[in-house]
Amino acid sequence: MGACQPPSPPESNLLAGQAPGLLKVLRETDPEYVLLDGTLAESDRVGDGRADYSHKHRRHGVNVQVVTDPVGKILWISPALPGWCHDLTAARTYRIIRICERHGVPILADRAYTGAGPWVTTVRRRPPNSQLTLTEQTAHPALATSRAPVERGMAHLKFWRIFRRSRCSPNRMTSIARAVLTLEWQR
Repeated sequence: MGACQPPSPPESNLLAGQAPGLLKVLRETDPEYVLLDGTLAESDRVGDGRADYSHKHRRHGVNVQVVTDPVGKILWISPALPGWCHDLTAARTYRIIRICERHGVPILADRAYTGAGPWVTTVRRRPPNSQLTLTEQTAHPALATSRAPVERGMAHLKFWRIFRRSRCSPNRMTSIARAVLTLEWQR
């Protein structure tokens, strides 16, 4: 399989065209830190759907990265990538980490983003044949508590039925994600 490639620009959809970019969102909201997570937007795929199949979830769909503020409000939704694309690869594809670093906004993320760099805080894995230090063991629940709002933001995103079970082509999910982002920002 090839590398994750961003889709071509969305068609001239009115709502999708009004969606703000990540840098604009960070400038307008100026959050203390952001929360990053990825999700699979499921899709009913007819025909050969190997490109959009996620082996982790055992379903067809597309990978969408979501950036929320510390309260859980959705700030930005990435364009869709194939379902098999890993979260860290998707974050690097859209330069989420680099944009946040240049703007001076730290990121809290889950284990899928381990190795993303010093700007991304994730839980530490237990080293082979040893244990975590007491400080690391104490930090894990605190980090999980801090990450809870992004899970609420993801649940809010999944409230949109199109992200739970899409009946359209996965190729249209980018413009749908941008349209949903526009509607969320106007709320």
